[in-house]
Amino acid sequence: MFALIDGNNFYCSCERVYRPELKQQPIIVLSNNDGCVISRSSEAKDIGIKMGVPYFQIQHLIQQRKLTVFSSNYELYADLSRRMMNTIASLVPAIEIYSIDECFADLHNLNNLHQLGHNIRNRIQQWVGIPTCVGIAPTRTLAKFCNHLAKRYRHHFNGVIVWTDWNPNIQQRALASTPVSEIWGIGRRIGQKLAAQGIHTALDFINAHTPTLRKQFGVVLERTQREMQGLPCSELIINEASRQHIVRSRSFGNIITSLDGLQAAISHHISAGAAKLRQQNSHAHIISIFIYTNRFRHDQSQYNGYQSIKLPQPSADTLTLNHIAQNLLRNIYRPGYKYKKCGIELSGIEPAQTFQQQDLLYPSQHNHSTKLMSAWDSITSRYGRNSIQLGSELQSSHWHMTRAQLSPCYTTQWHNLLEVTDQLARNNYL
Repeated sequence: MFALIDGNNFYCSCERVYRPELKQQPIIVLSNNDGCVISRSSEAKDIGIKMGVPYFQIQHLIQQRKLTVFSSNYELYADLSRRMMNTIASLVPAIEIYSIDECFADLHNLNNLHQLGHNIRNRIQQWVGIPTCVGIAPTRTLAKFCNHLAKRYRHHFNGVIVWTDWNPNIQQRALASTPVSEIWGIGRRIGQKLAAQGIHTALDFINAHTPTLRKQFGVVLERTQREMQGLPCSELIINEASRQHIVRSRSFGNIITSLDGLQAAISHHISAGAAKLRQQNSHAHIISIFIYTNRFRHDQSQYNGYQSIKLPQPSADTLTLNHIAQNLLRNIYRPGYKYKKCGIELSGIEPAQTFQQQDLLYPSQHNHSTKLMSAWDSITSRYGRNSIQLGSELQSSHWHMTRAQLSPCYTTQWHNLLEVTDQLARNNYL
């Protein structure tokens, strides 16, 4: 048996943890640079706010005090996600973190699963403050399906559904009432192709001719069907696999027209990418750099620059990678353009223990580099990611994201700790 635990409207719920007066209020969270809506509370959905709607189209609701808006506070969301996952892990044998707001849990040899689902929900609510829904079933795909139903009808089922608690008639009714596109791994595009063949609901999908599905859509869709039929085709992935390709990029908060601004942004992305390499004990053989203008501004000159190089020696050293990246940037930079985005790619990634043939033209500085980066990581782990920065990263701040409605980082920054006053206590906010 598997459980899928999912945080409801996760980003919005995170904002409410330290702002309980917003519990019944419509709130939204915006994407990078405050572009569009990426998370909505149930109340915001009820007043017609659509996912992905541009911010400028709903600003009048904020001015009328009908809606509360937040910029994306990824540091807060990541920390509350970590607390949520640790809370779930305290009640089950093992978990697989699927995304920032959901995870699968192994319920092997556990009894009274319905009560366990409520225990998980209650503990997360009490310890972290995030409302959740829980779907429990014999396969991961069915657990995801049950979670969808628990969220869709959360007031009826109180946020928990156990597939095996239902008799076959109820199971078939649930399957028949759900579009096939809602099944995990199918989506809108494949759903349209299935609908063209008369497969409209989850029940139609389960009863479809398996050899025909495999012939037309491949073995992956066949496995999805078998999982929906209750036959496990996948297990939990307890240990996160090392990344084989690392990309760091971001659109700028302001247009960049100088090399200094691009250099600062590239240094920031290189630092993050190199830290990820060291975290998974690996190094990269290839580094690539790209810079873009705003492709949506047809009234402006367009330019896309890209260059890649194979390193003489694989590395996870921030200083080494940044030196090479800055050389690549200078090669592709063209003055006179208005740049909107840049990024880096690290590929050819392999474990750091892999033997490497030494290059006579590039003497190895491995021992010195390892000690220096170990000290770097130790300091940033203790004092925060920005406690050490490359000098080139400080040349400009114009590339930073626009986050005009950013909430405090209540759990990770000392100066953002919540202040409890007598007035707050009298209002029973805490």
